[in-house]
Amino acid sequence: MKIKKIISVVLVAALIASVAVMGTISSSASGTGTGLAEWALNAYYSNWSYVYGGSEPGAVDCSGLIYSYAGGYRCGDDQTFNASYRGYLSDGIPNIHGLGLYKPGHVGVYVGGGMAVDARGSDYGVCYESVYSHGWTQYFKVPGVSYPTTGWVEFSGNSYYYENGEYLADTSREIGGETYYFDSNGISNSTPSDTSATASNSSQSSSSESRDNDDNSSTGSLRLGSHGERVEALQERLAELGYYNGPIDGDFGTGTEAAFKLFQRAMGLTEDGIAGSDADLLFSEDAPYYQAETKIEKHNSDEELAESAAEEPAEEPEEELATTFKMGDYTNDLVPVQERLIELSYLPEGEADGSFGEKTAQAVNLFQDVNEIEKTGEIDENTYEVLFSDDAIENPNPVEAATEAPTEAVTEVPTTAAALLAPTSAPNTEAQVKASQLSNKALIGVTDTTQAARGASSANFEFILWLAIMIVVMLITFAIVYAVEKRKNRGYVGTRYQ
Repeated sequence: MKIKKIISVVLVAALIASVAVMGTISSSASGTGTGLAEWALNAYYSNWSYVYGGSEPGAVDCSGLIYSYAGGYRCGDDQTFNASYRGYLSDGIPNIHGLGLYKPGHVGVYVGGGMAVDARGSDYGVCYESVYSHGWTQYFKVPGVSYPTTGWVEFSGNSYYYENGEYLADTSREIGGETYYFDSNGISNSTPSDTSATASNSSQSSSSESRDNDDNSSTGSLRLGSHGERVEALQERLAELGYYNGPIDGDFGTGTEAAFKLFQRAMGLTEDGIAGSDADLLFSEDAPYYQAETKIEKHNSDEELAESAAEEPAEEPEEELATTFKMGDYTNDLVPVQERLIELSYLPEGEADGSFGEKTAQAVNLFQDVNEIEKTGEIDENTYEVLFSDDAIENPNPVEAATEAPTEAVTEVPTTAAALLAPTSAPNTEAQVKASQLSNKALIGVTDTTQAARGASSANFEFILWLAIMIVVMLITFAIVYAVEKRKNRGYVGTRYQ
């Protein structure tokens, strides 16, 4: 009878403790998608620290970065698998600010424009890089957080317009009687005067429809394959400014694309060759003329013009550098730079992949430090010249490739703590908020029928907290029961011998 009493009391106490602890793990969530994205960017630019189990502003782990803003589920796996909306990055990522990002044992935040923020580790802090450079497998809407459906949204000082749950990009819309142009990152060319206005039904075409517009089109971006009067006007303006010497035929060929890229470079814009909202700058009075030192010669075809534009940087290396790279860039032009860093022992073998990630940034910083040049973490003109010069100093402590490279492609979600605790990235570097549309890298998704073990950063913390409370409750319970029973026994013995 005595044992049953003790067991009953302990079980009741354990149940109460479990409810109290689990209640704090999955409290209600709130906030907006754009608010979460702003929160994540602020964490990066404010140099928040990575703290295992942390969920307070300034000190967070991966799931804590989300939890510190939105509340809700404390564990990254719970945040992911309790989401009603999620998909695989192998299919591309929707234009939605503040989506959660998932890979086994780790979560982050999508901030739009192809960029992501995550709290990565005590050695790395909070990182900001391309969404396709860290092996994310899934995206999801954070449970309890609200996301825009239709209308204007302000984010990071720019205006975006959401339609059918995603912000518009590479297209235009007539909204409130005014036409707005949205670039490849979704940024509007002007601030709306009426943020409550919605797009008119006559211009509800999607981005893909805008790309197929023909001669009768008056809106939408122009790109390789476009044709019509607007392309002809574009070619005439490019020729007037000295960027284009091909035929004015209304066909947007490779030469027209190369010429427009040269204009974008002169303006400091993203060189994507797409004439979207930046076409307005081309027709402005302040549009710069092509520099005479690098002006292309007369050609008879678009193909010859494209070849000339591609070869030009090699002919004029002392002019404006076309090989300036920074964190988040992804281009084949970066491969020779990475190969040179490998040759000088600053970068491990096998890292010449054209992606400017943390390892490349670390190598660049180290190269600049050893060669006593300004540490920018970027391949600027000075760094480029020193890197390819005969005076470039090799790394005195050569970097070796990791003995066990982390595997990004998985067919099963790891279920062991060891698998989730494995380090996956390199030190954090500074980067400017300049969103750029990057080519999708096909990533192998994880099965959504098997939930991974709790995230390494928060699950252990929660379990240890629960276990500690349980031990304390059980010890107190045993002590109380033991004291009561002992007192009863003393009373019984005293009564017996009286």
